[in-house]
Amino acid sequence: MTNLPAIQEVTLSHDGNTVRLRPSLRAASHLERLHDGFPALFERVAEFHIGTITEIILTAATSRQDAIAFLASFDQQPLFRLKLVVDAALHNLCAGFTPEPDADDKQALAGKPMTWADFYRHLYRQATGALHWTPETAWNATPAEIVEAYAGLIDHLQAIHGAPDDKDKAKQPDAYTPERLKQIEEQGFDPAFDRAGLRALKGKIASGQ
Repeated sequence: MTNLPAIQEVTLSHDGNTVRLRPSLRAASHLERLHDGFPALFERVAEFHIGTITEIILTAATSRQDAIAFLASFDQQPLFRLKLVVDAALHNLCAGFTPEPDADDKQALAGKPMTWADFYRHLYRQATGALHWTPETAWNATPAEIVEAYAGLIDHLQAIHGAPDDKDKAKQPDAYTPERLKQIEEQGFDPAFDRAGLRALKGKIASGQ
């Protein structure tokens, strides 16, 4: 599995019990769908709706067992005690569900209205298609991690193949723009890659020519 930097992780501790929460793609997708959008979710967090708070902790926890033990430690505690421990951390966690797209990717998606569910599907395709992460790695990564990793891929390819100015893009169809990377992702191959030429080159190397 790819080792990814922790972005917007939070750790909750109470009475010797600790749970680590990540705003993973899986958690973001599940919670957005469960509440029919983030406005309702964020409103319930602001109201400290106990059912919603519990669902967020259980869904975003890296260990469900740790999450259950952490929540159980408040069984004999007043509700304000739980709020005191988790309120600020959960606001930070929720901010990780809605990252800004990378500037280049934002240009590629311009003019295309997209729900958060569609955006998460887009990130999953980038992670498993363009970045070649396993489905499990993609689901466990945060949206911000996928955005940053995909931006790094674009930078890497443009460093190799060049990044033409906007006025030259039409003249240089081989440039690895976000639009072209999306096309390659959907097709499953790069039409500009000369596989026949590569096989011929390998044949020459093997024969010592």
